[in-house]
Amino acid sequence: MKTAEKLAAGWLLTLGFTFLTLSASAVAQINTMLKDIPTGDNEQVVIDDVNTSALNDLQNTATNGVIFGVPTLILGTWLGVGLYLQEKNSKKALQQQLSDRLQAIFYDTIQRNQGRVTVLSFAMQSQLPPTVARQYLDDKAKELNANFQVSEEGSVSYHFDV
Repeated sequence: MKTAEKLAAGWLLTLGFTFLTLSASAVAQINTMLKDIPTGDNEQVVIDDVNTSALNDLQNTATNGVIFGVPTLILGTWLGVGLYLQEKNSKKALQQQLSDRLQAIFYDTIQRNQGRVTVLSFAMQSQLPPTVARQYLDDKAKELNANFQVSEEGSVSYHFDV
């Protein structure tokens, strides 16, 4: 569904831009058509005979380009912005879901181990890489005023008051 919406937004933006470009081109041609033709002697040659049929066609093209281009461009922009905001909100919800899952695993681990947590045990339970698990535990230790213990082998364990 999102692919179809992205394609629709892209097509609408392209179509709107094309209509407005045609309109701008028609206006430029009208201005060129109605411009006086200069001669080399600082005189302006005025042409009284203007091709009214071509002028009307260009005016219709300019008007129709704006009539169809502006709404199409607005609709394409609206769809594009909506898709961007929807994607942003879904990423935010996914991040919140991950945060909630990690917090639940963290509290469960603390409760089962009477407040003692190691990086390895938390990484295994949360299925996080050890560096990310260590960073998470460091942040929680600062937040909850945990104590650290370093074993003889050099492993760090966090002790939270339960």
